[in-house]
Amino acid sequence: MFAYLLRRLLYAIPILIGVNLLTFALFFVVNTPDDMARLQLGAKHVTPEAIERWKSEHGYDKPLLLNHAAEGSAQFTDTIFFQHSAAMFVFEFGKGDDGRDIGNEIRNRMGPSLAIALPVFVVGLLVNITFALLMVFFRATYLDLWGVVLCVVLMSISGLFYIIAGQYFIASLWKLLPISGFAGGIGGLKFILLPVLVSVVAGIGGGSRWYRTIFIEEIGKDYVRTARAKGLSELRVLFRHVLKNGMIPILTGAVVVIPTLFMGSLITESFFGIPGLGSYTIDAIQAQDFAVVRAMVFLGSVLYIVGLILTDLSYSWVDPRVRLQ
Repeated sequence: MFAYLLRRLLYAIPILIGVNLLTFALFFVVNTPDDMARLQLGAKHVTPEAIERWKSEHGYDKPLLLNHAAEGSAQFTDTIFFQHSAAMFVFEFGKGDDGRDIGNEIRNRMGPSLAIALPVFVVGLLVNITFALLMVFFRATYLDLWGVVLCVVLMSISGLFYIIAGQYFIASLWKLLPISGFAGGIGGLKFILLPVLVSVVAGIGGGSRWYRTIFIEEIGKDYVRTARAKGLSELRVLFRHVLKNGMIPILTGAVVVIPTLFMGSLITESFFGIPGLGSYTIDAIQAQDFAVVRAMVFLGSVLYIVGLILTDLSYSWVDPRVRLQ
């Protein structure tokens, strides 16, 4: 087990370096440091001197990847890429173009993101499994047929539609919940109910249809027929056997999502005014703040790799016969 974890962590290093290089290349293909300076300074304050001063203050006055004027290792270390990217491997993200510490912003915004993502994850999982079990219990009936049709319809609708519809009907027309905003403590509960409800409804189609497929596959196996032959009721077979064995792929699939919960939802947080990591990333993209975008892409890559490792480990946890090598 230890050798497997060590090997996977070593594999992660070139992946993260590649992600950094790709993000760096894509960002500077769109904008040069001069373009970034003009955008931050504004049209009224753009002068050659102001551009050079801004680049010097933010560390963009050096060559991108290779410094031919330096000697030895400084040719690689005295560059924009190395000085802005190497420190991220020890989770030192530096400062954004607005002067605020990125690491501090991530820590402050992680709470609001989790306040939305965790209820969506837990409630969505329960709702989707319940709906899927209901369709399987009434399989080959009109209830199952129309349940699948409903899932396909819900899957076919853009998530943006659910947000707009929820804000219009629940917040604006019926005035049951605030249309946007966020607050800490118990008083902030009213602000997270609507985004959680919208996100859960938006995920019912895809989640329930996938879980139904898993349960339908399980219900056709030999151990289920044996349980029925022993006289067990269909409801007992479904919950005691099918659900138990169907939870193996469900849990392993859910584990990979857990680390990504920290990243928040880009669209949901932006539309509902949630000061989380998702809206932070969107704001950085709009402002073309390379430091923040780079940090969020790196953090997302780390969390995704952690999710994959946890998924592999979960296979051995739920099924002792699996051996990681």
